[in-house]
Amino acid sequence: MNARMNAHMEDAKIIRMFLERKEEGIKELERKYKRYCQTIAHNILSSQEDADECVNDTYLAAWNSIPPNKPNSLMAYLGKITRNLALDRLEKQNAKKRTVEMLPLMDEIAEIFPTSEHDSLTDSIALREAINKFLKQLPKEKRILFMRRYFFFDSVEEIAKTEKAGESKIKTALFRIRLELKDYLLEEGITL
Repeated sequence: MNARMNAHMEDAKIIRMFLERKEEGIKELERKYKRYCQTIAHNILSSQEDADECVNDTYLAAWNSIPPNKPNSLMAYLGKITRNLALDRLEKQNAKKRTVEMLPLMDEIAEIFPTSEHDSLTDSIALREAINKFLKQLPKEKRILFMRRYFFFDSVEEIAKTEKAGESKIKTALFRIRLELKDYLLEEGITL
């Protein structure tokens, strides 16, 4: 049996424990996903203490939302919860810092749409939907690169290390993806 199938079976077991309200499910969730969730939270919050609190909140949010939810991908589900909790915490701590430093896509989109305003970008449901459609049509490698940088807030340096590539190569790839995004958004009639 391959590792991927084992991981899926393990996730199904954890979800079943949650559905049956067995508290050992939280321990299993922590054992398997603590590091993953901490990485996301720390990338956003830049504080180990805040990241730890956020991860604990993630476990509670998962416990409170399963049931009624029964996620297809436990990893993606936890990643989304962690990311949203970390962004909420950061916004409460310092909303201006979040806009300026923690939303690299908004800053980097401003390079290709120089007249754009951060607030209109972050509030736009149409933009969010268009970006999701854009991501679905990207090749897997580009989609992963985009998600690591703009969803998980990995630095260019971190991405370059794990991809075993130079930082300039990663920056160039991200720039090209942003240009593709610009063209896609213009085709969709979204102007910023």
